[in-house]
Amino acid sequence: MKTEVRTLAFSAFMALLIGCAGITATLASNSQAILLDGLFNLIYFSVALVTIKVSKLASRPDSESYPFGYSYFESLVNLCKGLLILGVSIFALVDAIAALLTGGREIVAGLAVIYALFATIACSVTAWVMHRSQRYTHSPLITADKLNWVVNSIISAAVLAAFCMVVVFEQLNWNTFVPYIDSVLVIAVVVLCLGVPVRMASQALKELLNKTPEEAIAMPVREAIKRALAGTHTQEVRVRMVRPGRLLYVMVHVVLADEGAATSLKAQDALRVRIDDEIRRCYSPVVCDVVFTANTHWAAPSCGLLINKTP
Repeated sequence: MKTEVRTLAFSAFMALLIGCAGITATLASNSQAILLDGLFNLIYFSVALVTIKVSKLASRPDSESYPFGYSYFESLVNLCKGLLILGVSIFALVDAIAALLTGGREIVAGLAVIYALFATIACSVTAWVMHRSQRYTHSPLITADKLNWVVNSIISAAVLAAFCMVVVFEQLNWNTFVPYIDSVLVIAVVVLCLGVPVRMASQALKELLNKTPEEAIAMPVREAIKRALAGTHTQEVRVRMVRPGRLLYVMVHVVLADEGAATSLKAQDALRVRIDDEIRRCYSPVVCDVVFTANTHWAAPSCGLLINKTP
C-alpha cells in the first residue's frame, strides 16, 4: 500500500478481525492466552481509529490553535499505544499467575490450535504489508504499527506451538501438565515481549518532553550544518533539535566572527538556504530556523550544542 491512511486502515481492519475471532474462540476454548490476544487486538483497533485521524492531521500546516503543527499528536498516539499494550500485558500476567497457583485451566486444544494458526498467518501478513508500505511512506505511525504486528506474530506463533504441545500431551496421556500450559504460555509471552511497549512509550514520552533525538538523527544534521557553513568565519554555532513524531525542528544560532557579514541580509539569506538544503539531504520533513548575530553583540546561551568554533 502506497499511502499512509490506507495502510493504517488495513492495520485497523486486521486488528478488528483478529480481535473478534479471538473473543469468539475464547468462549469456545476457555483459553486466557487467546483472550489476551483478542483483547490486545480490540484495544489496538480502537487506538488505530485515532491513529488514522492523527495521520491526516500530521500532513496539515500549522494553524493559530496549533502554531507548531500537529506532529506532537503522533508521539501522543504512540505513547497511548505503548501504555495500552503494557496495561493489557500486566493484566494478563497477573491473571495467569493466579490461575497457575490455583491448579491451572482446562482448554479445548483443537479449536485453540485452529485460532492460533489463523492469528499467526494474519499477523504475519499484516506485518509484511506494514514493512512493504515503508518503501513509499516514512511514517512513525506505520513504524509503530509494524512493530506491533511483529510482536503480535511472535505471540501468535508461541501460542500455536503451545497448543500443539497440549494436543501432543493429551495423546501421550500426560494430563497432569495440560492445565498449566495455557497459564505458563501467557506468563512467558508477556515477560519476553514486555520490553516492546516499554520502549515504545519511553521513546514517545521523550519526544513529548522535547528531548534531543537520538544520535543516528542528530549527528548527520550537525554534519550537514558544518558543511553548509564551511568557509564562513564563525565564532560559534549552537544547534538545538527536537523531533515530535516525524517532523524535525532544527534551531541554529550562528555567531559570525565578521560583524560586517552579520549585517548583510543577503549573505544571511544565502546561508539560511544553504543550511536548509544540506539538512534536507539527510532528513525530511524538517523545519529549520537560523539566527545570525555578530560576536560583539552575543552572550553564550545557557543550553544548546556547540558544533563549530573558529578562533
